[in-house]
Amino acid sequence: MSQQTSHKEEILALKKLTRDFGGLRAVNNVDLSIKRGELRGLIGPNGAGKSTVFKLIMGIYPPTQGQVVFKDTDISKLPTWQRARMGIGIKMQIPGVYGELTGYENMRIAAQNYVPREKIDEEIQRLVHLIGIEDLLPQVVNNLSHGQQQWLEIAMTLSSKPELLLLDEPAAGMGPEETAFTAQIVKKLNESGVSIIFIDHDMEFVRQISQQVTVLHQGAVFAEGNIGDIESNPEVIEIYLGVES
Repeated sequence: MSQQTSHKEEILALKKLTRDFGGLRAVNNVDLSIKRGELRGLIGPNGAGKSTVFKLIMGIYPPTQGQVVFKDTDISKLPTWQRARMGIGIKMQIPGVYGELTGYENMRIAAQNYVPREKIDEEIQRLVHLIGIEDLLPQVVNNLSHGQQQWLEIAMTLSSKPELLLLDEPAAGMGPEETAFTAQIVKKLNESGVSIIFIDHDMEFVRQISQQVTVLHQGAVFAEGNIGDIESNPEVIEIYLGVES
């Protein structure tokens, strides 16, 4: 019975997921299980395969072998747009915002495919209030800081109402205050019911928000556990933490 309950709680399963680029195996036989409501950190050295895993989950790349299972459905061959409709959202490392438009106009563009026209303004207000960036709506995006653009794009991603959100380096290039605010945003979203997997190199950021951490190395799962387990693992220290830049 407990096995059945555990299965129901699983929102995402990667099964023997593998991706080759010519002679290079970027992702090697990855098994990963994410429970509904979980906040999971994905860390590892540069070239470990982290961003490739995200692109396999979203359907940007097809797997060479293995499966991506979302809410008990094999989505390995579905196009990216269909995965988004099913409830997977992604925010890539480089902000995908329209710099010459205002924050509000960016939010409208993101919402128009997912929210009925008459409810778009209400939904925009709800999302910016949820993460605390109401003041960004009237501003031209090119005038915003890097961190503010990242927060705006997270809000844009939420317009599709994702049940699983993938965040690629959400705190990259930020100072301590912006990093702390980003951590607050991620925790708020998780507390609101969104399951989250994030990639980040900033171990202080990972420490602030992660419930569980998966370490990738050379495309394979190297270690898993809570942040204390990971930071005290001598092999992880050797391959990653000890040489962190």
